[in-house]
Amino acid sequence: MISIAVFASGSGSNFQAIYDATQSGRLQAQVSLLVCDKPDAKVIERAEKAGVQTFVFSPKDFASKEEYETEIYKQLSQQNVEFIVLAGYMRLIGSVLLEKFKGKIVNIHPSLLPSFPGKDAIGQAVKAGVKVTGVTIHYVDAGMDTGPIIAQQAIEIGKGYTRETIEQRIHQVEHAIYAETLQQLFQQIKKAGNSLIKTF
Repeated sequence: MISIAVFASGSGSNFQAIYDATQSGRLQAQVSLLVCDKPDAKVIERAEKAGVQTFVFSPKDFASKEEYETEIYKQLSQQNVEFIVLAGYMRLIGSVLLEKFKGKIVNIHPSLLPSFPGKDAIGQAVKAGVKVTGVTIHYVDAGMDTGPIIAQQAIEIGKGYTRETIEQRIHQVEHAIYAETLQQLFQQIKKAGNSLIKTF
């Protein structure tokens, strides 16, 4: 069973959905570590309740991204983590982790990339007045939501939808398709003998 680390910065609803999927058997993986850059984030409580090991840090306590990512890598190695899953982690992944986990880092983003990358994608969509938005799962590279797309699902923005309505719909889709897509990826990895699936 593949060992994964979930990186998150906020409430952790996607962390919870992924963990729950591993417990039900829909996702054949083990959540071995939560990495969080916000010491007061609710996701930490979720991980502790689930019995998942946590590594919580404040970037300001380190001299550079390379320094804290080196410490993250040490933690990942101790837990024998094979794959990184970003779930509301609000920092760009740097060169240390990109090199060590090349092709084995994925992210979920609340828009149909390449539209509305970066922060507040839902707010960007609302401001633009689009009729369709959605969710994208993609590999992570050095850019801001620029890695190769793995899966997408569209969401129509109905008449009278508020930002809150759109957020609810986005979360429903995220919680459903992230675990499903990860399971498909991990099945590919298993068939490939745990070799890299994607390199760039």
